[in-house]
Amino acid sequence: MTKDFNDYLEQQKERVGSVIDTCLQQFKKEDWQTVTMMGQEKYISVFDEHWDIVNDYPARRGKYLRPALVMLMAEAMSGSADKAVYTATAMQMSEDWILIHDDWEDGSLERRGKPALHHLVSSEIAINAGDTLHECMHRVLCENFRLLDVDLARKVQHEFFLMLGRTTFGQYAEIKWTQDNKDDMTEEDVLFTVSGKTVYYTIAGPLRLGALLAGATDEQLQRIYKFSYPLGLCFQIRDDVLDLTGDFEGQKKQKLNDIFEGKRTLILLHLLSHCSPEERQRIEATLSLPREQKHEEDVQYIRDLMDTYGSIAYAESQAEKYATEALSLLSDIDFIKDDYRQLFKGMVEFILRRGR
Repeated sequence: MTKDFNDYLEQQKERVGSVIDTCLQQFKKEDWQTVTMMGQEKYISVFDEHWDIVNDYPARRGKYLRPALVMLMAEAMSGSADKAVYTATAMQMSEDWILIHDDWEDGSLERRGKPALHHLVSSEIAINAGDTLHECMHRVLCENFRLLDVDLARKVQHEFFLMLGRTTFGQYAEIKWTQDNKDDMTEEDVLFTVSGKTVYYTIAGPLRLGALLAGATDEQLQRIYKFSYPLGLCFQIRDDVLDLTGDFEGQKKQKLNDIFEGKRTLILLHLLSHCSPEERQRIEATLSLPREQKHEEDVQYIRDLMDTYGSIAYAESQAEKYATEALSLLSDIDFIKDDYRQLFKGMVEFILRRGR
């Protein structure tokens, strides 16, 4: 077993990525059998084109943090890695279909160093590809009913759907408040959206799924959530900082996406609470515009003010604080094997220091 989290992440990326490729090939084959059963073989070119688009985001290969956390917790609690792999695969598939939809909802220009899918094909076809991956995710989850005890498979499925439900609720709140140009956002409001979209979906959900696969109790699941909460906040704050400061190892061409999208972050909230009334008026006027109507000089003006008022430095200090809190809570996760504890510490460090 590797002691380095980055190595562990790469190992799981290779393993789960291979399962995703195999599953999607199998699902395509099954779907083609339905087409041929219906006597419609002449539409093979349209069929292949559809599946090429469906495979686009999975082929780009993300970080695979979420499926790696499923595997990590299952293994750390002496669970079977083989029996966790389909849940981890479904976790990654969920990320890919959510990102297709999310990129369209946010008007994002890029994803993983390439144009967002709705810029390569029409928005309608991109959303349809996301719908197909959503359906494929369910097919993968159904494999658990073959591998696991039926009651356990149901528990895993239930937790999975609770996680997705909380994620889409958080997305609704973020979209609505952005569209409404909500100007009275509080830190509590921002953390509320983060707790659904990031805390549960990125950290708590994957860890809890892995723990369930290893036979965790309800009390242990609650301790996992308590540990995950500050770590999820750290992840999102780091993500927000990277949007303003990083180039994602040269892959990112469109900068300052969160400002263009009008996203309410802790960084923006800090700025609005420290700038002058005149500056706030100009900021809010820019944020109220649709992405395509925002001028680069106005967006850069907001970005420069974030340096002037130390808003990014504030966010970085908050990320450090939440990472430290997560490390202190790691001792409460006393049901993982000792030789995995270093990997968990490495996970916290990876989330805090990641560059992309």
